Amino acid sequence: MLTMNDIAVDPLSLGEAADFSALFGNDRPVELEIGCGKGGFLLRQARAHPERNYLGIEWANAYYKFAADRMARWGLGNVRVMRCDAKPFVLRRVAAGSLAALHVYHPDPWPKRRHRKRRLVQADFAEAAARVLAPGGRLAVQSDHAEYFCQMQAVILSRAEFMAAPFEDETIGAAGAGLQTNYEVKYLREGRAIYRLAVVKWT
Repeated sequence: MLTMNDIAVDPLSLGEAADFSALFGNDRPVELEIGCGKGGFLLRQARAHPERNYLGIEWANAYYKFAADRMARWGLGNVRVMRCDAKPFVLRRVAAGSLAALHVYHPDPWPKRRHRKRRLVQADFAEAAARVLAPGGRLAVQSDHAEYFCQMQAVILSRAEFMAAPFEDETIGAAGAGLQTNYEVKYLREGRAIYRLAVVKWT
């Protein structure tokens, strides 16, 4: 029986360069979700695709603990959850070509102009995403914030390595079914528009 300690990851234990094979104990494809919240998307994906590994990063301590405990209660050995600052982790500690997919759903939009430099998805992150994804790997982003989404779309599509792709695929299912993230469920109930983009690394 799994416990929270089996799922929760100490970032320091991964060393300077994250070894996903050692982390999961196998060489299955790894997908990373940044801002996993309470783990709704991770839970659905890990149950549907036991042949894949999933790592969720969440900064909010309460959500991080909730998600780790949730995965343990479901007995999902193909999930790990980590609390850290996601941007430096991706920029500096994820090896080139080591991810099959990168999911970024409803990142903090930092709407005030003076705070926009804190946004996750900017040119440096798009460059790092192109580096860490394996050929054929997918980057998917989703937001309810129109201005931030336009920024994300611009910096991602500016990368020559990426080619636009349908948001839905065989691993996440139809976009109409929803990702079932906490924010998505909340915002759809409120009647907000949801903006989505997916790209594939083709080089």
